[in-house]
Parts: sequence; C-alpha cells; structure tokens
Amino acid sequence: MALFKRSGNDDGQSLIVRDGDAILKEARALVTRRVSEPSRRAFLSRTLTLGGVALLSGCSLDDNPSVESALDKMSRWNDRVQAALFRGDVLAPTFKASQITRPFPFNAFYSMDEAPVVDPAEYQLELSGLIADKAPWRLDTLTTFAQARAAEQITRHVCVEGWSAIGRWGGVTFADFLKRIGADTTARYVGFKCADDYYTSIDMPTALHPQTLLALTYDGQTLPREYGFPMKLRIPTKLGYKNPKHIRAIFVTNTYPGGYWEDQGYNWFGGS
Repeated sequence: MALFKRSGNDDGQSLIVRDGDAILKEARALVTRRVSEPSRRAFLSRTLTLGGVALLSGCSLDDNPSVESALDKMSRWNDRVQAALFRGDVLAPTFKASQITRPFPFNAFYSMDEAPVVDPAEYQLELSGLIADKAPWRLDTLTTFAQARAAEQITRHVCVEGWSAIGRWGGVTFADFLKRIGADTTARYVGFKCADDYYTSIDMPTALHPQTLLALTYDGQTLPREYGFPMKLRIPTKLGYKNPKHIRAIFVTNTYPGGYWEDQGYNWFGGS
C-alpha cells in the first residue's frame, strides 16, 4: 500500500497522503481484533516508517495540512497500538552493578546549573484528582514510607535522542504508593507536575507495573539534584521523557493530561 507519492509541483518536494483512511482502518482492526503478536508488531513497524519516509525524502510536512493531520492521527494510533502490546508482567532488563554508567548523564531542557533547588524542609508532595487521601506528603514521611518498602533496580534509561545509560535507582514501587493514598486504579491516567515546570502523564497500567518506581535515591545515596531531587518516577519500560524529575504534584484522572513534550508532537505512550 502506497503511503506517499510525489506531486506534480515544479519543486517536486510536496507530498500528499494516499489511503490514509485505509491505514487507520487497518490500525483499528489490528488493535480491536484478536490477532497474533507478530502481526501487531509488524503493523507497528510499518506505521512507524510513515514519519521516516518524510524525513528521508527531505520534504517539508508543514506545507501540507493533510499530511500533518495524517501524521497526528498515526501518532495517536501508535500510542494505542503500543498500549495494546504493553504487558504488566513483562519486565525490562536488569543489570549488574558493574554495568552502571558512570557518570550517569544529566539530561533536561536546561543546563545542569539551572536545575531546580528544592528545600527539603519546605517540600510537600501535592495530591489531587481521583485519590481518596489527598493530604500532602512531606519528604521525611515519603522517605520513611519508602524505607519500609524498599525497592531497588538497576535498569537502562533510554533517551529519545538516541543514547542510553544504566543507573541504580531506589525507592518504593509506585503501585504501593498509589495503593497507600487510595488512588482509583481503574482511572485512565496519572499526571505529574514538577518543580522545573515540566509535566507529563502516563497510563494506569504503566503506573502499576512492578518496575515503575517512585525513586528517592540514586546509587544508594539521596537522589542528587541533577537526577531529580527530591524524587523522580523511574519507568524502565518507557523512554526518558516519560520519567518526570523533581516531582511536586501527582494527580489521577480520566481526562487526557498531555505532557511537556507530548503537547509538542512526541508520542504520548512513549514505550521504549
């Protein structure tokens, strides 16, 4: 099935989308039918090449609203296909301490010296939305709770920019924390607001995944400022931009919350 063809314009650079409805029809069928895992993965691989075709052609997508619309629809379908493929009992790889990347890279939309400075004595985690106990949590209470249910992982952080690094994170499983605060785990989304004005959201199945960690330490020490003090969400099943740092608020909702990069065109599901 042809996705694109050259137009007859003199510059030869414009693209038009063909069979967009057919693509979406195939996506809908593959997501809603009981089809084999290889078939769904093959579909995902094919649809992800849609953006690649445009990039390799050197053509501008901005000149054609229909192309932008088709790409947006395909991005949303990619989210739904990734969600359909996600399995809560499938774990991300873990590693040995000798494999930790040292130093672990700093990464943000600002320089390291611009990372937020959070006063631990003043810090309070705000809770809202579909949560039974919305009382804010002070950092010492969070630390005590995490120490009583200590969880640790050495996992790979995968950045959408193309690099990866292995780190050691400690804290409490996010599922334990959601249970403690009485979160409605039948809700669709969990959202995060951060001290550096970053924000993102994840699906509830990912929030409940056994490796999704509310991290308060890095490599056995209090989480450093450059890695997200006072706490970050560590999700080894997702790309780095879905791992919020410097978390100051958590909310549970059934209304799509978006995200800092997601609202600029990144895929929302963000599976790695």
